[in-house]
Amino acid sequence: MAEDKGSRNREAGGSGDDEDLGAGPEGGKIRRGPDSAKSLKYSQEVTSTEDEPEREGRSLATTHHEVIKQWAEERDGVPATVEGTEHGDHLGVLRIDFGGKDDKLRHVSWEEWFDTFDSRKLNFIYQEQRSDGTQSNFFRLENPNREDA
Repeated sequence: MAEDKGSRNREAGGSGDDEDLGAGPEGGKIRRGPDSAKSLKYSQEVTSTEDEPEREGRSLATTHHEVIKQWAEERDGVPATVEGTEHGDHLGVLRIDFGGKDDKLRHVSWEEWFDTFDSRKLNFIYQEQRSDGTQSNFFRLENPNREDA
């Protein structure tokens, strides 16, 4: 029998609506498919803002909206898209702008960014820290059902 989307949240005393918690439609779980990146199998899955990396430099992966937003904002990152890559009225290539000199980035709302992230069924692969303990801005977006995400 299939578990309903919010049943785990209700059991824990929540409303049953994962969106309230910023977990996204997958509850923060990474999405898997035939073209999942090899690095995904070596990444630690993060499903909550309370999860900690097992060690410095560890690759992490999530679909949890609040985890992604918190990670970006700790680095002064702003959700963005690459100008000229739009598909009609849909956002194009997703990025996070850390304040570089890229004129092609257009800032968007977190709501728009996550709507696109979820509709494309992407995973967020990232690092909190480099292996030397310094803060890392490394991230990449991965679509487990398409090689060219």
